[in-house]
Amino acid sequence: MDRRVFLAGIGAALTATAPAAQTQARSWQISSLAEAGFRPDAGERIDKAFAAGELSGLHGLVVLRHGRIALEHYFSGADEIWGDSRGVVTFDADELHDLRSVSKSIVGLVYGIALTGGLVPKPDAPLLASFPDYPDLAADPARRRLTIAHVLTMTMGTEWDESLPYTDPRNSEIAMENAPDRYRFILDRPILRAPGEAWTYSGGATALLGHLIAKGSGKRLGEFAREHLFAPLGIDRFAWTNGRDGREAAASGLRLPPRDLAAIGQLLLDKGHHAGRQVVPAAWLEQSLTPRTQTNDGLGYGYQWYLGRDQSGAPWYGAFGNGGQRLIVAPKQQMVIAVTAGNYNKPGNWQMPVKLANEFVFGALLQ
Repeated sequence: MDRRVFLAGIGAALTATAPAAQTQARSWQISSLAEAGFRPDAGERIDKAFAAGELSGLHGLVVLRHGRIALEHYFSGADEIWGDSRGVVTFDADELHDLRSVSKSIVGLVYGIALTGGLVPKPDAPLLASFPDYPDLAADPARRRLTIAHVLTMTMGTEWDESLPYTDPRNSEIAMENAPDRYRFILDRPILRAPGEAWTYSGGATALLGHLIAKGSGKRLGEFAREHLFAPLGIDRFAWTNGRDGREAAASGLRLPPRDLAAIGQLLLDKGHHAGRQVVPAAWLEQSLTPRTQTNDGLGYGYQWYLGRDQSGAPWYGAFGNGGQRLIVAPKQQMVIAVTAGNYNKPGNWQMPVKLANEFVFGALLQ
């Protein structure tokens, strides 16, 4: 999201990456294509399609099958960090990449971890009770109906519009970043419909969740995520771009390599369990992956996760980000697809990862 055009003075620093001494890097096992149940030419087809321009903008792909890496491809291409050009980057397994709005789904997992520790409010808790600095907003009967669940499901019913380009100061996320108080800005939006009535895509909702995690834990969002999600998964490097207020941009600032993004997808397949530890409570995953509303595109939506069904009716879970970032988890196939790409702000930037997943990953499975 090309935010920097309208964000003069925004904090460009990244949060500290996880120190290697405090966590053990994840050990990856590799499957042959035959062992993983893929056509023998599956990898070759991806390389040829990229060379032919069919997968323009693709930077990285990691596909896990039964917990092992089955496909892994990296390419060179123009890249950004939250709108700041990096030039052309030659990607590999170690290169951090913007996840953009995939960050939202990961924040949803971190919220569940914090909830288990009693650090954040339960979904049925009133939202404004957690923001005592705004008694005028809490005095509004309509706003008193808002709960944490409405934030988790993006059904607050308040005005929010990210359909405008992220170079436009009227875009709600840009306006939030430029506001003197981002949380008052989010909570003070005009009420358009009853809470819970309809889904409206909102980076502001995730910003509220990130704030509650930091407030409840007494730590920065990135630090809490490092200790309770990343380190237990063996993720030893990450970065999180700061917003204008110097705090992590919860909705879009996380940076991970594709392998580590895939590890989070595998965690969903494993019901929150990894290496003998329950990293994310299984009950929270069940709640998060239960359809609670419907997006404008007809997908289901849970607690910060997109939910769909394939042609056979089997469920899949997804996290989507600007530019073609994707995390797709398919339980029936025991498969995770992690995609990073550089088609930021381009119309139809969702089409490439959909084509990649459908034609070159699912389409390469042996029956």
